[in-house]
Amino acid sequence: MHHRTTVAGFAGALALSALTIPAAAQADDFSGDIRITKVVVNGGKDIVLGTTDVKSFTIAVTATDDSGIEVGNTFPVMWHTPLPNGEYYGLVVPDNIAGKCVSQSFTTTTCTYTLKINPRIHTHDNTTAGTWTVRAHALANDGDYITKASAAKAKVLRNSRLTVNASPEPVKKNKTITVTGALTRANWETYKYGGYTKQPVKLQFKKKGTSTYKTLKTVTTDSKGNLRTTTTATADGYFRYSFAGTSTTPAVASAGDYVDVK
Repeated sequence: MHHRTTVAGFAGALALSALTIPAAAQADDFSGDIRITKVVVNGGKDIVLGTTDVKSFTIAVTATDDSGIEVGNTFPVMWHTPLPNGEYYGLVVPDNIAGKCVSQSFTTTTCTYTLKINPRIHTHDNTTAGTWTVRAHALANDGDYITKASAAKAKVLRNSRLTVNASPEPVKKNKTITVTGALTRANWETYKYGGYTKQPVKLQFKKKGTSTYKTLKTVTTDSKGNLRTTTTATADGYFRYSFAGTSTTPAVASAGDYVDVK
C-alpha cells in the first residue's frame, strides 16, 4: 500500500499560515528587506534512496535582515508533486522545527534542519525520482518576513547497483573472455531492485600495477538489465562496468574482477 503525505495536518499543528505549501504557481510572499540568501540541501549532494532504509539529510537556510533573524522561524519543507486536490506527493518536513541556528553576524543567520525521507512513504512511486523543490520561510526581529516557494532544488534518486564477472579465469594471453554483469535500481513501488533496461554502460580495464581504469567499449543493458560482451585478454588486471547515471538514477561502478592472464 502506498502512502500520500499531505501538508494540511502539519501546517495546522504549527498554526503558521506562512508555512503552508502553496500551489505551484503561487509567487513568493515577503514584507520588508529580509532575504533568504542561500539554501543547501544534503550538503550539495544528491539524496539516494534504496528500497527500505530511511535517509537522514539536512537543509541549511541562510537569511539576512538589518534587524537580525528571529531564531526558530527560518523553516524549510521539501516536496515533489502538487496535486489538484491540494495534496502532495513526497512532502518531507524537519524532525525539529527549531533547527540549529548559527549567526554569522548581527544581520545574518544560518539555521540547519534534519529531515528524514522514507522510500516506502515519501516517494510514493517511481515517478517522484528526480528533482524536488524546497520551500523556505524566514522571519526577522522587526517583523519582516519572506517565504520563497522555490528556494532550492534537490535530486532524490533511485539507488543503483552494478555487478561484473569476467571468465574464464585464468585465461591464455590474447584469448577471448566473456564479461557479464547486471545494472539494477531500486523500485519504490515493489520495494525490490529491478533491471535498468536499455542503458549504456562502459566496460573498463585496469592493468595490474596501475591505478586507472580505461574504457574498452560501451555495452547496452538488455530488457532485464543484464550485460554481456567479449573482449581480448592481453594482460593481468581488473575488469569492471561503469554507469554514468541518469536524471533519476545515480552513477555507479562495479567492483573490479581480477583476471589472471597466462
